[in-house]
Amino acid sequence: MDKKENWNIELSEYIRQGELESKEKAKNWETAIGLQDVDGLKPSKLLIETAKEHIEGNISIEEVKKRINEYYQIEENHNLENDSEEADKVAIRITEILSENSFNFSIMELTNIHLRLFKGIYKEAGKFRNYNFTKKEWILNDDTVIYSSFENIKETLEYDFEQERNFSYKDLSLEEAIKHISRFTSNIWQVHPFCEGNTRTTAVFIIKYLRTFGFNINNDIFSENSWYFRNALVRANYKNFEKNIFEDTIYLEKFFFNLISDTNYELKNRYTHIDYENKENNININSKYTLEEQAIINIIKNNANINQNEIAKLLNKSVRTVKDIMKEMQEKSIIKRSNGKRNGMWIII
Repeated sequence: MDKKENWNIELSEYIRQGELESKEKAKNWETAIGLQDVDGLKPSKLLIETAKEHIEGNISIEEVKKRINEYYQIEENHNLENDSEEADKVAIRITEILSENSFNFSIMELTNIHLRLFKGIYKEAGKFRNYNFTKKEWILNDDTVIYSSFENIKETLEYDFEQERNFSYKDLSLEEAIKHISRFTSNIWQVHPFCEGNTRTTAVFIIKYLRTFGFNINNDIFSENSWYFRNALVRANYKNFEKNIFEDTIYLEKFFFNLISDTNYELKNRYTHIDYENKENNININSKYTLEEQAIINIIKNNANINQNEIAKLLNKSVRTVKDIMKEMQEKSIIKRSNGKRNGMWIII
């Protein structure tokens, strides 16, 4: 999507004008609904109106689920808006998952996300596929990515997760960290462990994972560019030696830069096509921050009055570690403290 759709514009009003709790709910809804676009699914008008009631605090997420389920239990509605049923139900479930603070970096978590998103929608929800397949992609001129063999799904995921679990982001530049995150994301997507819904499951998992670094992601990026996200994953896993085309994570890196920093790369789907000639397909940034520093900057932008204990909680790090990082950031003239320790605020230089 290159332009905001009507539902996106409506929900964005809550982010610009609402209270903090309403803003967070609206962000989750924007991301959840936008992600349905990766499979060409559009929400119903009822979902948008019901989501607005939830954002305003008039109904709970359980009431949202109840209303939508009851709506599609009526046969004529089920037949009339069948294309919207999956979009509505999965969007609600994504919103619910994104509103929860719990997360476990594991294959079980990835599988459980798939189960929660697609239970009652896909027969094999939460189960690994038991067959091999190909999928024609328009950006590859109807060629396909080579996905992991179904016999190797578990072992491949175990390897990828173990490599990531043992990887240290300490002292990496933001650019180096994003390159690594992009490769990890593309690796688990290439496994394509489930029959359907792999991109949406991967996206939710990665959003939750990035939050463990302290990132409250830019919801606009997923809500407006979810189809680009999928195309970027395709390009990160496609090679054709005859045509001199190789796996390229640059598209995914630009997506992640926009997602967690202040960059504004153009994320156009046509740019990911193998025939598109782009002379400037690179990262034009001299990233001076580490991943931890960028996370702290994002937190301060959201709340300049936040204290270091609260930052430590958001980053899932000790207060001592956060104090050391922020002391170094002050020495590097990245941030400074104004008006003292007790009633002061953080300023990004």
